[in-house]
Amino acid sequence: MRFDSSAAPARRLPLLGLFSLIAIGAVLGGAAESPARSGAGEGAGSAAVAAAVTAAASTSELRALVEHLRRQGAVFYGAWWCPHCTHQKDLFGQAAAQRLPYVECDKDEPGRQRCAAAAVRVFPTWDLKGERREGLLTIEELRIWSGFAAGR
Repeated sequence: MRFDSSAAPARRLPLLGLFSLIAIGAVLGGAAESPARSGAGEGAGSAAVAAAVTAAASTSELRALVEHLRRQGAVFYGAWWCPHCTHQKDLFGQAAAQRLPYVECDKDEPGRQRCAAAAVRVFPTWDLKGERREGLLTIEELRIWSGFAAGR
């Protein structure tokens, strides 16, 4: 089959139009981008987003669940740099998250040693009465696993 050069400009025009639309969209999208997404302030945006998420109010039921987990001897192992650990805390809201039975595994040597002694392999890790759960757990999973009954 032979290439017909007279048809080439007609075929290129739609592609040229598509690339132009993509470029215009990128420019307009970048102009409308928030400082949190644009990287302005080197992390200031992500810190503001994290603060807004963490500032969510804790319900009385979430605070009660945290106290129940503490009474049951649960331990939540995590790392400051772990996004899943941050998400796990955020599920509880700010007030309840501050009371979680949390062990930081990577800020200092005592924390590293405690996590090594507990054979923590992944973050987040939860231990409760000799059982272990690895990975992010929903509030419902924590309620069921720990035997929490609201209103008790």
